[in-house]
Formats: sequence, C-alpha cells, structure tokens
Amino acid sequence: MQRRARNETDKVNRLLMGYTVCGSDHFFLSRGVYAAEIVYIQRQVVTVIRVTFICTLEQRRTTVSKLEEISKRALSRRSFLAGTATAAAALTIGCNDATPVTTTPVTPTAPTAPTYTDVDILNFALNLEYLEAEFYLHAATGSGIPAADAGSGAGTVTGGAQITGLTAQQQQYVNSIAQDEYNHVKFLRSALGSAAVSRPAIDLTNSFNALAKAATVGLATPLTTFNPFANFNSFLIGGFIFEDVGVTAYHGAAGAISKTYLAPAASILAVEAYHAAILRTLIVGTSLPTTAAPQGDQTYVNIANAIATFRAAVSGGTSVSAGSETLLSSGLTFSSSTATTPTVGASSIVAADANAVAYARTFDQVLHIVYGTAATTTGTAYGVASGAFFPSGLNGNIKQTYS
Repeated sequence: MQRRARNETDKVNRLLMGYTVCGSDHFFLSRGVYAAEIVYIQRQVVTVIRVTFICTLEQRRTTVSKLEEISKRALSRRSFLAGTATAAAALTIGCNDATPVTTTPVTPTAPTAPTYTDVDILNFALNLEYLEAEFYLHAATGSGIPAADAGSGAGTVTGGAQITGLTAQQQQYVNSIAQDEYNHVKFLRSALGSAAVSRPAIDLTNSFNALAKAATVGLATPLTTFNPFANFNSFLIGGFIFEDVGVTAYHGAAGAISKTYLAPAASILAVEAYHAAILRTLIVGTSLPTTAAPQGDQTYVNIANAIATFRAAVSGGTSVSAGSETLLSSGLTFSSSTATTPTVGASSIVAADANAVAYARTFDQVLHIVYGTAATTTGTAYGVASGAFFPSGLNGNIKQTYS
C-alpha cells in the first residue's frame, strides 16, 4: 500500500514539474484516502497546494486526470506580464465529477529588502550599463562589448544587429550614444576593480517582442513583434525604453550611495539625461507635419507613450504620473481631419514632475521594468529575479524584487 501511495506521489510531482519545491512534502495513505502537501514556488511566489485523493485503488486514474485539468487551468506558468501573483489553493479532488473543488487564498508576506553597500549599488548600475552598451554598440557596429570589458564568465547576448540605411547624421547619433554607454561600462568596472560583476545574460530579441506586444495592446494597431534595429525610428524607441529608466534609476539611488561615489554617479546621470533628451526630442520630431503627412504621423509618439504607460504600470503605479513618466506631445492640434494649419500649444518632451524635477525610481521599480513583471501594492510580486532583458537575472546583490 505504501508503494502504491508513492506512485501517486510521483504522479503529483510530475504534474508540478517545472515548479521549484521549496518545502518538505509528505504523503500518507489511510483507508483509501491519499493526500499530498507540497510547498513550491511559482514565478517566485511561495504557494501551498494540498491535494487529497478520496479514491479506491481502481479510481486513481480518473483522479489524476482531474488533477491534471485543474493544474493546467489554475496553476500554469504565466507569460511575460501575467506572473505577478499566484493564489495558493487547497484542493479536494473526489473520484467523480460531482465532487466540488474549493480554493483558499494565501497571502504571502514579502521579506524586508536588505541594506545595500556602495559596491552593490554600483554593480546594479553596471548591470544596466551593460544592457545599454550592448544595445547601442550592436546598433552602431553590429558587435557588442569586447570580451575584455565583459568580465570573466560573461553571459551570452542574444540578438542585436547593426542598423543599415542611416544618414550620416543619424549614424553620428547612434555612434555617440554607443560610445558613451561603453565608456560608462569601463568607468564603473574601473571604479569597482575586482568587485565588478561580469555582464549577465542579455536578451535583445524576445524582450523587445514581448514588451511591444504587452505595451501596445491598447493602440489602434497593436504590435505583435518589434525590432529596434530595423530602422532609425525603431532605434529611437528602443533607446527610449532604456534611457528614461537609467535616469530614474541613478536618481533613485542617489540617497542610498555614499558621498564618495555620489559625484561620479551624478555625472553619469547627467549624461543619461542628455541621451534621454535627444531621443525624446527626435521621437517627437517624427510626428511633425511634412509635405507627405500634413498633420504629421503620430505612430512613434504613440508607441513611446504606450511604453511609458506600460513602465508606469509595471513599476507599481496605477497612472502615468504615479509611475514617474511624462508622455510625449508636439503640442500641435488640428481642428479637423482635413485641416493643414495647426493650433500650437505646449509641447511635452522633458520627463519631469510639476516642479521640473527629474523622476526617481527605487531598485524594485527598475527591476520590475527590466524583468517585465508588475509590482503590486500588496507585496505579492516579491522574489522576481529574472525575465525580459535579463533572462538569467542581474549579477550582484541587487537582483530580486521585494514588492
């Protein structure tokens, strides 16, 4: 009988394959009642499932089939954005279809974030600089950071390509930002010395596709894929994703870093802000009226604003302002669909609050954006440690969320 019970245990374990068991599991058999209790992690959220079989030995096949159905429906892994919180469940599974299934939510308690050192914070910044440098260097040259500057055992970079068909001026924009970001990597690695983390695994393909699909779902023409290396305007959107996050990350870290490193960090923040200003201005420029489009083309401004709204949502805000974002606008409006003379209003380019002060983000908010997982107000999305641009997570101590 115990051997038969262990066979049921094996079936339950197979159903939970892909989940990380983090607690003890125990099983018992008494008068035809089989039970299993498993504590596991699904998308970094601690969950408990208690499965009870009320069956004769001959009825176990039907029971396991029902468990498979419930497992697929209620306990499946989430996709890019959906993995934010998972309800735990207590399941009672009978041997006939009339047996009800009950669920009991369990609210996990998020642990307190540790206190980080200067080295931790600088390595956090270095991870972000690795990402930016790889993106811009690939766009400019088709290649990424030289192995000598990526660290020992550096992670693989997936995707990225040189942009073709650029004008001389456009190429200079790309080259200039690429060199700056590469210099940031070298500067931080030099400052950290032997404490510098190596480049983590970086995804420049699937991340953009998933982000574009999630962010533009509300647009008239949603994107299903997005290649930031396809042309110059797409490159602007790719850079827009990173630069605003970089500015807010450095600003948010300013209060946690010591005076020894505050001035260098502030200097990098300033350069990131220059980059963001260039990209935001050029994106708004794509919407201005031309001979071919007398009322302008809002395509790329709309995509950028959808991404800004997305960033606000996943970093814990329910509105754009709550998520440290300013939407782009040329300030031009037209009285009708055939009008060719616009009314000129106030443009919106600079990312700042009502006092013209740059936004700031916490470590958690930045992680939720680069991992593509939404923060919550109840602390049920803690423990996220990888995803999107960093498929294996960041290197260093600041790498998982606590909210």
